[in-house]
Amino acid sequence: MKISNIIMGEEHKDMVTELEKYYNKFCEDKRLTRKYGQVEYLTSMKYIHEYIGDNANAKILDVGAGTGRYSVQLANEGYDVTAIELVKHNLGVLRSKGSTVKAMQGTALDLSRFSENTFDITLVFGPMYHLYTFEDKVKALKEAKRVTKVGGVILVAYCMNEYSVITYGFKENNIRECVDNGKLDSKFHVIAEPKDLYDYVRIEDINRLDKEVNLKRIKLIAADGPANYMRPVLNAMDEDTFNLFLDYHFSTCERPELLGASAHTVDILRKE
Repeated sequence: MKISNIIMGEEHKDMVTELEKYYNKFCEDKRLTRKYGQVEYLTSMKYIHEYIGDNANAKILDVGAGTGRYSVQLANEGYDVTAIELVKHNLGVLRSKGSTVKAMQGTALDLSRFSENTFDITLVFGPMYHLYTFEDKVKALKEAKRVTKVGGVILVAYCMNEYSVITYGFKENNIRECVDNGKLDSKFHVIAEPKDLYDYVRIEDINRLDKEVNLKRIKLIAADGPANYMRPVLNAMDEDTFNLFLDYHFSTCERPELLGASAHTVDILRKE
């Protein structure tokens, strides 16, 4: 199925084109294997396993699966995994890994190929980065909720506002340009467009989405905590020190004072 048949509207088509250009060059697999990226990956996997529990027959849907970093690993562990990915390049990489993942092209905005109450666990780890309106985010969450079983768990990843402002704005000295060009509002909330590729949120934005879709939060975690601020330091760590950092991170990633400044959060929700 062609992308143009999946997403309606010129704005969405333009967004897909830009995403394809980006992901044709950017390797998500490599990002998640570097030490700073491992923090996010290992943390997310820790919580996925926590909510799979002892359900060896768990059916998992990975929406926005990228190159399959999560879905392939979960399939290799013996779970029944279905992956949806929008970008053809990413989908090709995923399929080339030779796993049992049922991989198909599609969008988080339309999961109509799946019946209601199909999956025990639904992962939405990429789509919210690239959806720019409240309405589209709600639509993606509603679709994830619909296909998840009653009592099932949905894990949703977000890129956080303060990480973008601190790093791209102040650390990389783009802050004045962003203010002058209207990319930040008066409260320093990022105002993103499809051409920017990424959208950034604050906790109150996530709370508003959950309320609109009527999903109950189990917990909100700082998926990578301070890791992205420490990339050179983490990448240079010996294994013993890095493991100590992981111990520290796992013990603090649910602390509310860390959530808003983390590069990524994962919102863990239950369908009641």
